[in-house]
Amino acid sequence: MVDSETQSERGRPTAYRKEYAKQAKKLCERGATDYELADFFEVDTRTIYRWKNTHDDFCHAVKAGKDKADDRVERSLFNRAVGYSFESEKVFQFQGQVVRAATVEHVPPDSGAAFNWLKNRRPEEWRDKRELDHTSSDGTMTPTRVELVAPGHDDSTD
Repeated sequence: MVDSETQSERGRPTAYRKEYAKQAKKLCERGATDYELADFFEVDTRTIYRWKNTHDDFCHAVKAGKDKADDRVERSLFNRAVGYSFESEKVFQFQGQVVRAATVEHVPPDSGAAFNWLKNRRPEEWRDKRELDHTSSDGTMTPTRVELVAPGHDDSTD
């Protein structure tokens, strides 16, 4: 059997090293894509895919890093959707003196972020496209079907 740490089953030895898993996790926690991982490790993106398939530690590290980044974005989107407050410091001059004052700033809810959140979390209720049933409850009213036919088209040959 071939040692997967130094050589793939065929071809040249792999460039993969055990420490890459930890590095990949940190990069993915900061939002790195597979393409950016490939650039960092100076390999082709296909190599990143191969490493994820052949090295469980690398695959789990990439997934954990991406999950952490996704969780951070999810929390941020939620906060943006419902509004939030944060502490800040105002600096101004009063009677010729620089004054620093702790304040609390409020960011109002963002309806666009709320809509995006609901579309993804409750798609049946908030999706963009709704299908309407144009038939009446007793079945007497049904929609008319209209077919457009190009001029000179003979329907009998179809």
